Amino acid sequence: MTAITYDDFGPFKVIEVCEPSVGLHGTLVVDNVARGASIGGLRMAPDVSTVECARLARAMTLKNAAADLPHGGGKSVLYGDPAMPKADKEQIIRAFACSLAEVEQYIFGPDMGTNEECMGWVRDEIGRAVGLPSEIGGIPLDEIGATGWGLLHAIKVACEFQSLPLSGARVAMQGFGAVGRHASRFLSAEGAIIVAAADSRGMVSCQDGLEVDTLLALKASGGSVIDYPGGAGIVTGDRDAIIDVPCDIWIPAARPDVIREENLDRLQATMVVSGANIAVTAEAEKRLHAKGVLCIPDFIANAGGVICAAMEYQGASERAALQAIEEKLSNNVQTILEISRREGCLPREAAVDMAMQRVRKAMQLRRWSLF
Repeated sequence: MTAITYDDFGPFKVIEVCEPSVGLHGTLVVDNVARGASIGGLRMAPDVSTVECARLARAMTLKNAAADLPHGGGKSVLYGDPAMPKADKEQIIRAFACSLAEVEQYIFGPDMGTNEECMGWVRDEIGRAVGLPSEIGGIPLDEIGATGWGLLHAIKVACEFQSLPLSGARVAMQGFGAVGRHASRFLSAEGAIIVAAADSRGMVSCQDGLEVDTLLALKASGGSVIDYPGGAGIVTGDRDAIIDVPCDIWIPAARPDVIREENLDRLQATMVVSGANIAVTAEAEKRLHAKGVLCIPDFIANAGGVICAAMEYQGASERAALQAIEEKLSNNVQTILEISRREGCLPREAAVDMAMQRVRKAMQLRRWSLF
């Protein structure tokens, strides 16, 4: 894909920002705001693109509508290394926020490469951010693991659908950051066995199970999963080797398009539950479904973070947010799986139809279709 795709739903606005004097190069895509101001994360990575930003913004439109939130979908990306010196990162993020101060249809949230502190900088500049530090009234969704909490409940329903006991189920976690580490913690507490974990430096696997506490301690100290104690598993610098690990549940929780047509046949799982956005290409998902692999769509499974963010924006408590995540994720997964079974369609097709019906109805209530 080399160009943004436009349709009846959007994108509504595409804004490129460039200020060489501070090393600022970023993109904002506001996809659709018929249901309200868009909420979407600020992603920072060296290899992001405008097209990726637009795809992620559409995923947020679907995610927010499927979760029945009064918000549209948007996304922003910054081109750069998130591990740059903190002072440089702060300057760029503050500058980017200021450049978008007048775009009131977009509310910043944390994403890959940004966190609660970054949202604090944004809020300080323009007063429009979610996922804030608790010290300034936010619900720190990465700290409490809101997205991972949602994944847990999505997986619980999916396991019941497949008559697969969660206790004893083998899980491979591709990505051990804010989403993956919390999801691993929650799943392990339910008796699931984490048999593999990967991060940007490589992968560790052990069919007898990895010690989640050890993995968490390694990441907390700035290490990698490949620093896992020797002799306990297979360690490799190839992070994509996790695709080959036999498991029951494979969770992509990192970058886009990690499962594609050319590598899907390597996957040895009965269920894929996406903790990351657009982690599985559309064609790969169709082929996996044809092979009997249950795929829970990204914008359904990983909606915990944005549900938490939306409730924070409304002034809700952390407890209320976690309860809402559990209820919405459980109900949505149950609904789309029942439709998929009844109508013989992909779970994604059922989920997209449910979400877009809500967006379309909201658009019909507007004076103009997009805003």
